[in-house]
Amino acid sequence: MTTLTKPPAESVLVRRPGPRELHPARTHRRRRALELSLALALPLVLLLLWQLAAGQGWIDDRVYPAPFTILADGWDRAAAGELWPDVWATLKRVLAGYAAGTAAGYALGLLMGSLSLVRAALEPLLDALYVVPKLALLPVFLNMFGLGEGPQVALVAAMVFFFVWISTMSAVMSIPSGHRDAGRVFGASRWQMFRHVLLPASLPAVLVGARIAAGVAVLVIVASEQIAATNGLGHLIFDSRALFQNDVMFVGIVCVAILGVLFSELIRFAGRLLTPWAPRDRGRGQS
Repeated sequence: MTTLTKPPAESVLVRRPGPRELHPARTHRRRRALELSLALALPLVLLLLWQLAAGQGWIDDRVYPAPFTILADGWDRAAAGELWPDVWATLKRVLAGYAAGTAAGYALGLLMGSLSLVRAALEPLLDALYVVPKLALLPVFLNMFGLGEGPQVALVAAMVFFFVWISTMSAVMSIPSGHRDAGRVFGASRWQMFRHVLLPASLPAVLVGARIAAGVAVLVIVASEQIAATNGLGHLIFDSRALFQNDVMFVGIVCVAILGVLFSELIRFAGRLLTPWAPRDRGRGQS
C-alpha cells in the first residue's frame, strides 16, 4: 500500500535589518570613534611604557630621555624661539623640492604613459637612474648648485620625481582602452580626452604616489641636512647627538615625525577634494 506524503512547505529566508541599516549615521559615528580610539591608544600605551621604563631605571634616561622630559625641552625651545628656524628651514626645502618634483614627474609620466615611442626612448634611462641611491647624488648637486638651498631642494625634487613619474605612467597605461575608444567615438579633442578621460581615470593612483612621495621627501631632506646643511631639523638631530644632547635630538625626531604626518595627511585631504569619486582608503566610512 502506497502512503502519500505532503510535500514540505517552501522555506523562506527572512533577513531583519541591523543597526547599520536602521541607524547608518549612528553606526558610522561609532565606527569612527572606535577607529580614532585605536589609533590613539597604541602610541599612548607605548609612551607610557617608555615613561615608566625611564622612571624606574630600566633604561638609561641619559640615552633615552623620558617622554615628559622631551616634551618639556621641546616646549622650552619653542617658547624661546630656538626651534622654529630649524622647522621652517626644513619645511621650505621640502615644499620647494616636492612641488618641483611632482610637476616634472606628473608631466613626464603623463607623456610617457600616453605615447609609446616616448616611453620606449626614455624608460630605460630613467629606470637606470631610479635605482641610484638619491643621497649619492648630493655631491653632484653640490657641484652644480654650490652650498645653500639648491642642493637640498634638488635632492628632494629628484626623489619625489621618480615616485610621481612611476605612479603617473602606470596609472595612464592601466586606463581601459574602452575609455579612450568612447572618447574617440564622441569626437573628443586632445584636451577633452585629457580633461574628461585620462585625468579622472588616472588621478586616484597618481595621488597615492604623491602621498608616498610626501613621506619620502621628509625622509630625504632630514638625511641631506645631516650631511650638508647648517640648519634644519636634520642638522639639529645630528648636531645634538654629537654634543650628547639626547633630549634635543629626540625633540628634532618628534618634530620630523609630526611634519611627515601633517604633510602626508595634507596630500590625502587634497586627494579627497580632487577625486570625490574614488573610494576612500583605510576603509573610512565603510565597515
